[in-house]
Amino acid sequence: MLRPIGSPFPLGALTLVPAGILLPGLQLGWFDPADANTIPFLILGFAVPLQLLACTLGFLGRDSLVGTGFGIFAGVWLAFGLTGAIDGVAKTSDVLGVFFLSCGALFAMLMARGLAGGKTAAGAVILAGSARFIVSGLYELTGNGGLEHAAGIVGLVFAAVAAYTGLAALLEDGAHRPILPLGRRRRARAAVEHGMTAHLGELHQEAGVREQLQTGHEPILPDRLPPLLVGQ
Repeated sequence: MLRPIGSPFPLGALTLVPAGILLPGLQLGWFDPADANTIPFLILGFAVPLQLLACTLGFLGRDSLVGTGFGIFAGVWLAFGLTGAIDGVAKTSDVLGVFFLSCGALFAMLMARGLAGGKTAAGAVILAGSARFIVSGLYELTGNGGLEHAAGIVGLVFAAVAAYTGLAALLEDGAHRPILPLGRRRRARAAVEHGMTAHLGELHQEAGVREQLQTGHEPILPDRLPPLLVGQ
């Protein structure tokens, strides 16, 4: 069954922009310390629920990369928001530093998955997010002022990448054709350029169809599918 849902990528990417700007603004000294403690609540109220929605729609749309990426982003923002709401955002934390570094490593693995599948836009957002959390983690561990400013600058780059990819995906979704380049390659490019055949050619290998998730049922084999489903 094909679910009639829109692409969750524009929502997830554009949601990262306000949240991605607030933390760099704090690290670059844009905000008065008395106002800084509102940042965790803004992130909890805005970024977390919308990222969770994008995550859910990503998995429903059979895109595990988008679902996993936005799910981890939602978890990171939720953890940061709760930590900041309880302890404040003005001081550094070794625990938060290790957490950010771990998240940066997770995003690095996701980036490799995205680039390998030809999803350059998603890979770029994840790469920028990985760099952003790694530098922020190093700052939280060391308290070095130079690293704090570097984390802020990388955070602004991250927000800019998310804004571009989200806007490009939104324009493409509305026009049903590429407007701004997203750098698709390999399978991701074929899925856009070659229509339904490219989408369904490997359906028998997808989660929910392959034998491992159909215990007790006869597996669906390529030679038993209609020609359209096997890309002929």
